[in-house]
Amino acid sequence: MSKPLNLPFDPIARAAQTWESRFGDAKAMAAVTTIMRVQQILLGELDGLLKPHDLTFARYEALVLLSFSRDGALPMRVIGERLMVHPTSVTNIIDRLEHQGFVARRPNPRDGRGTLAEITPAGLAVMHRATADLMAAEFGMGDYAAPELEEMFTLLRGLRITAGDFKGD
Repeated sequence: MSKPLNLPFDPIARAAQTWESRFGDAKAMAAVTTIMRVQQILLGELDGLLKPHDLTFARYEALVLLSFSRDGALPMRVIGERLMVHPTSVTNIIDRLEHQGFVARRPNPRDGRGTLAEITPAGLAVMHRATADLMAAEFGMGDYAAPELEEMFTLLRGLRITAGDFKGD
């Protein structure tokens, strides 16, 4: 969990004021700085909720992704694409999960050179327990009503489309 700073002022708003006087319009700078800070806060909170399960959010996401697959297994390349992370990060995530007994590697029967990561029964069990905790905490977003969450998703989705994460509707 993130330690509250309890500052007597909003440092991002203060920086925006200074930015305005020195460089001009600060709306984009303030928005991106806020998004980056919120990411830090949420990641700290989610990792704190997952710590009792000996998971990080990245490892949790990999387990969920594997649980969503038809056979509980996916090629390493596909895991990287779906989680939108570098192949080295996928290897590190799967290494940790394998060491914990939550994932097993096996040869890909469709590609003799490839490797599948497959969720184990222990991985499925820990993923379900962790999901229950995250759902109870509303993924750290409990202060927001459903329409606000939908609006956030929609607004930020546009940035992801522009960045080329996927083709928009």
